[in-house]
Parts: sequence; C-alpha cells; structure tokens
Amino acid sequence: MSTEISSAQGGIGSGLKQRTRAVLQDAFLRQAVAFTTNKLRTGRLSAAEEFGDWETWRSRGQAIRQDTIEHLDYYLGQFAEQAERRGARVHFCATGDEAVQVFLAIAKEKQAKLVAKGKSMVSEEMHLNERLREQGIDAIETDLGEYILQLAKETPSHLIIPAIHKNKSQIAELFTKEAGKPLPPETKELAAFAKRKLRQFFLEADIGLSGCNFGIAESGTVTIVSNEGNGRMVTTLPKTHVVVMGMERLVPTFDDVEVMLNLLARSATGQKLTTYTSFITGPRQRGDLDGPEELHIIILDNGRSAQLGDPQFQQVLHCIRCAACLNVCPVYRHVGGHTYGSVYSGPIGAVLTPLLQQDMKEAGTLAYASSLCGACYEACPVKIPLHDMLVHLRARKVKEGYTPQAERLGFQLFGKVFSQVKWYRMAGKAAYYGQKPLVRGGVIRKGPGPLGGWTASRTFPAIPKQSFRDRWDKLQAELARADREKGRDS
Repeated sequence: MSTEISSAQGGIGSGLKQRTRAVLQDAFLRQAVAFTTNKLRTGRLSAAEEFGDWETWRSRGQAIRQDTIEHLDYYLGQFAEQAERRGARVHFCATGDEAVQVFLAIAKEKQAKLVAKGKSMVSEEMHLNERLREQGIDAIETDLGEYILQLAKETPSHLIIPAIHKNKSQIAELFTKEAGKPLPPETKELAAFAKRKLRQFFLEADIGLSGCNFGIAESGTVTIVSNEGNGRMVTTLPKTHVVVMGMERLVPTFDDVEVMLNLLARSATGQKLTTYTSFITGPRQRGDLDGPEELHIIILDNGRSAQLGDPQFQQVLHCIRCAACLNVCPVYRHVGGHTYGSVYSGPIGAVLTPLLQQDMKEAGTLAYASSLCGACYEACPVKIPLHDMLVHLRARKVKEGYTPQAERLGFQLFGKVFSQVKWYRMAGKAAYYGQKPLVRGGVIRKGPGPLGGWTASRTFPAIPKQSFRDRWDKLQAELARADREKGRDS
C-alpha cells in the first residue's frame, strides 16, 4: 500500500524534508508518478512534433499571454462588461475569504444543500470545500480523480491528474467503503460505480461549480476543457452555475483562445484537443434546451495583482496550468505533489505559492525544491522562465533574512575566499588535507555538516592533491621551457 502524505504534515517549509523522506521510502508512489509523468511528457513531445513549428506556436502563446497580463485591467473590465451584458453576474474578490463569502451568500439565497463541483484548483486555493462543510453544505467533487481523493481525504497531487499516486487496489478499497459492498479492482467495475454515484449528484445538486480555463474578454465567454463529461453536467444541469477563476485567466479574443487551446491540450496530455471543450456565454436564454437559470462568475485576486509590474515575477501570471513543467521536473518526478505541502506543486507551485501567500519564511523554502536545470522552461508552452524565478526567490529569501545564520556566514566566507586567488588556493590546500579522514576509495561517502545532505544519496569526489589551476600553471611552465629550448637549438 502507498504511504499517505498529508499536505498539512508540518508547515510548507518546515515539513518539506519530513514529507520528502516519507515519499522517498514509498517505492510504489515514486514508480507511479514517474511512469505517468513520463507518459505525459512523451505524449507532449510527439504531439508537438506532429503539430509542426512548435517554437513558433510557443512564441504566439507567449505574446498573447504577455499582452493580456500587461493590459489586464482593460481586459478584466471588458470581460466583466460583456459577461454582465449577457446575463451573468460578476463578483471581483480581493482574497480567498472574500470569494468564499460571496459563494456562501449565493448558496444561502438558493437554500443550497448540495454543490456538484467540476475540477477547480482555485476552489482548492480558497479551501472552499471545508468552508462549505462548516455551513452544512455538501460539496461533491465530480472529476473522477478529485472524487477519489475526496473519499481518501487527500488533496490533489498533480494539476491535471490529481490521483496520479493511486492504484486500482487503493481505489477499489475506497469505493468499496463508499458502496457498502465489495468492488473488485477492475477499471470497468470501478468506473461504472463512479458513474452511477456521480449521476445522482448531478441531478440533485442545487449549485454547479466549475473552474475556468480561459475567459474570453471580447464576449464575456467562459471556456472549460475536460476529458470527462462531468464538466458539462455541472454547468448545465443545476439551476445555478458558479464559475471561480483567477483574475489572470483571460485571453482577448476567440482567435487567441484557439492558439491557447492548441497549446494547452498538447502540452498537458499530448492530445490535439481535449475531449470536451465548452464555451459558456451567460445563463440559459429563451429557446435554449439546457443551461442554468443563473450564472455567477467569481474573479479572484488573492495575491495575483501583487505580481503585476514586477520585472522578475509578472510572467508567472502567464501560466495556463498545463502541468508540463511538473512532468519534466526531476524533483517532482521523484517526490510527487503532496511533498510540496501546497495547492500548487512542481516548478510552477514552487514559484507561485510563496508569491501568492507573500510568505518567504515558510513557503519560500519551496524555491530550493529544484535542480535549476531549466527543463521547465523548455517544456512551458508560453515560455515562462521558472528557473530564473526560482533563483530570484532564493535571493529574496536571503535578503529578507530567512536563511540560517550559519548559512549566511558560510556564504560570506565563501565569497571572500573566492574573491582572492591567494585565499582560494590556500582554501584548496586546506580542504585537501582536511578531507583525509573522510575519504574512502577516492570519494567521500559520509560528509560532515551540510555536506551530509549531498552524501546521503550520492558520493562526493575527493579533492585532488593538485588542483586544475596548479596543473595548468605547470603545463604552461613546461610549454614555455620547451619553447626556450627550441629557440636555443635553432
């Protein structure tokens, strides 16, 4: 059985090492995450190659997102105006708590007792399910992966495949408990049970809640993509539909959304298009066969506007939540999403979480959960330089004084030693002689102090007696001597 890792196990930063150690001992979880992310990564590469001229499309996506974020105030105003013109009610919320209060007011007005939810990371960010439960309102996740995790009382561990760490036996155990009778670990049987169970929630729900992949400013349209039919069920069957979206999730026009949908599907799952793509413009109109009687759109800031105008971090708002960066990240691929202890995981989570929470002391530690290899940038369909942002976050954490004093003193000493050749050479000689008690077979297998973290999973090469600089000086001297001797002979 897989080890369960709670995202609340310790603080985001203080519990990071504890969660990492637990996951590294869970062979199944690591294998499942690696297998699935590798499949998604391979699919993305194949889809990009088949599409042709992928870099040009990335540049187009980057330009659209840049224009949107640089003129976000205009596009937000246009989107809200057009949405309300078509009958929707738009609510701008500065914080997650304010957004929850707006939703609770809607639920109270409708005397709602059951909310059927489509997939929404913003609702996770708001901790909406817990707040609804406190008010006696059931919020049921209808995305299959999210539903599995709700039964397991866990949070999503991947942006698009939330139950990436669960196998069929574990799911069968959860469904058996829910069904009150044994269910075999067979995909068809488990899927059939989920369909029967969730269909009842679609029909009985007072409110349907969804996220938003893209809001189209020119028409006030909400775009939702999914590979399951639940997205269309929660947006059409309940009499009231509530959309929760981050304020940055806009594109100017339908032409722009065409580009973004092509990039999103291929980057996320390797598909040409997702199975279901829905364009929702206002509530049900006269003559419509389905749709809600009311449509509410909650637009959430929650720290996003603080990144506007920041030359180092504004581009983080370009993200389209495809999870391509997670699928290539060597850290995420080894430890999965729960290790990060936050709603957003992987490289984008390591950048976004401390920025949204404005917390460098705890959440800023996530910036160190990276090898800085740059694979995330190469995979990103809109060219977000996440590796650069991670470096900037580390610098901010140091500047704000949240790194250990010993570390700061160590790097100050390091800076002084490396700024002068004489001290650098002396340090090299001292290190060579000081390492001798630790060297076995030409490597250090158990390092002291901070070096212990490195040698816990790999060896550290022993420092040679003769440095490269010494060898270079010796070689130059030999070449000079040879030239002199050649001159005398001639």
